[in-house]
Amino acid sequence: MKFFICVLGMVMIIEGLPYFAFPEKMKRWMLQIQEMPDDALRRFGLLLMLGGLALAYFGKAG
Repeated sequence: MKFFICVLGMVMIIEGLPYFAFPEKMKRWMLQIQEMPDDALRRFGLLLMLGGLALAYFGKAG
């Protein structure tokens, strides 16, 4: 459980960094994301999840 909380904290740091460092760009990116079709966002989300799964697998195995 300690490891999970540590990983969750690291994810929150990584996710929050662009909003802290580049708030103006993040607002523009959010507007662009709203214009994207749902299917494109789903594919992008799936690719990110598969990439994260692969990283977790190789990180645990290696």
